[in-house]
Amino acid sequence: MATKTVEFQVTRNPEAGMDFRPAAGPIAPVEPDLDSEHMLINIGPQHPATHGVLRLVCELDGETVVRVIPHIGYLHSSFEKLGEYRHWNQIVPLTDRMDYLAPLIYNCAFAMAVEKLMGIEVTERCKVVRVICMEMDRIFSHLLWLGTTAIDIGAFTPFLYAFQQREKIYRLHEAYTGARITTSATRIGGMMADLPEGWTDGLKAFLDDFPKTLDEIDRLLTTNAIHIGRTQGVGAISAEDAVNYGFTGPNLRASGVPYDVRKDRPYYDYETYDFEVPIGEHGDCYDRYLVRMEEMRQSVRILRQALERLPDGPINVEDPHISLPDKTDCMSDMESMIHHFKLITDGIPAPPGDCYFPVEGSKGELGMYLVSDGGPKPVRWRVRPPSFVNLSVIPKLAEGHMVSDLIVINASLDIVLGEIDR
Repeated sequence: MATKTVEFQVTRNPEAGMDFRPAAGPIAPVEPDLDSEHMLINIGPQHPATHGVLRLVCELDGETVVRVIPHIGYLHSSFEKLGEYRHWNQIVPLTDRMDYLAPLIYNCAFAMAVEKLMGIEVTERCKVVRVICMEMDRIFSHLLWLGTTAIDIGAFTPFLYAFQQREKIYRLHEAYTGARITTSATRIGGMMADLPEGWTDGLKAFLDDFPKTLDEIDRLLTTNAIHIGRTQGVGAISAEDAVNYGFTGPNLRASGVPYDVRKDRPYYDYETYDFEVPIGEHGDCYDRYLVRMEEMRQSVRILRQALERLPDGPINVEDPHISLPDKTDCMSDMESMIHHFKLITDGIPAPPGDCYFPVEGSKGELGMYLVSDGGPKPVRWRVRPPSFVNLSVIPKLAEGHMVSDLIVINASLDIVLGEIDR
């Protein structure tokens, strides 16, 4: 199937007839001659609008944000250090706890990095299954962002609609992995198991129903005067500044930069899938909303194509030094039992060297950097988390806006503290 390389330009609805972007320049005080003291307040670390244990120290002039300093570290779990004392497969449960809003993407990204380091080529069925898992969790993550951001702005109904659809993906998680959030689905050289019988039918049913709910949320928010007034012109960042700050993912594309790892550095045959990359123009909260809305529609397109091309065959590499043998073989065949014992106790040795493998996560470019000394554990495991980089731009985006705008700006960036305090 031919791949479209032309990006999809998201546009504001002309029928709305509304554009509340303020004129450029600083916000003028109501009383220029009235002296007042600046006030320091803390937003978080226990606050629903910070979407995790994030602390924002704000210097305010009335309700205008003069300066904001993010403070992190309240959820530090030392994932990267823990990984240095665990076999490659034992690290997988750590990855889905970094971004518990899209755990399968992190499972797959880590496994793909290790496989690149070891020179392992997974089966065709495994490739397609991982694409399905990652695109499903892209929708999963964007739905949580959509529902909680709507609440931050004051709209409750989209939250209910979004979480109703998320529940369906939770059930797909549980049917495949046995867990709703901490999936731990990947293994080096394959997956924990093949897809259970009837699982793809459940995914198809979700894909048939989900676009109707997404269109309903679109009608509720996209041309809503309150939503437009709270998001247009708020937290705008230019394409040049977005690149300089290290933005990736929807936040970068909302500023008009058409960078998507799936297109620019394709993996798992993404170049053969027919989908478009939505980009914005103004780089404000409204464009970040539009880009993510369209990304969910594009993920539906990718999932439909992946289901059509899902091949038969094994899902794991048929190498006893990499993949565990079947349970039946372990109980009846001495050689299989020995391989099982060696894999569990000694792990899989990786050749000396290092590698970096990026994927397009739900929040931006997710990179896994690994260093091996030839043993079954990494000497160094370094994660390039998109949320950590995106969070650093809050001070620039919020200055000069109101406190209520700061809440919207933080929500529009779609951060998760698990991967920030790793």
